Amino acid sequence: MLYLKSLINCIDNSGALLVECIKVLRKSPKNYAGVGDKIVCVVKRARPIPNGSSITQKARKGEIKRAVIVRTKKEIRRPDGSYIQFDDNACVLINDANEPVGNRLNGVVAKEVRERGFTKVASLAPRVL
Repeated sequence: MLYLKSLINCIDNSGALLVECIKVLRKSPKNYAGVGDKIVCVVKRARPIPNGSSITQKARKGEIKRAVIVRTKKEIRRPDGSYIQFDDNACVLINDANEPVGNRLNGVVAKEVRERGFTKVASLAPRVL
């Protein structure tokens, strides 16, 4: 479960490395986010831009972006009775059309992300658990 002010790793190549949750976008009154939930976040740490480079980053430090949670440390109970737990909290930055901002992901993604309607994020992942 991720709450307000939680620090989350960003696993796409948008330029963001670490983001902080500032709002959970849910219809229920609960104020925490799980796998497959959308959040509003601020970029706390981004990749440095080399001097004289023409690389354009899609996310810079201080920008406010939307993201979807793809991994959490909290155990997830699946309908078949199994549990899954990850080593860290991770997210992927998305745009208004729920498509990822980056075009490459660096880690595994829970299959609940695909079930929640983020099929493009799941298809870009190297492995879906």
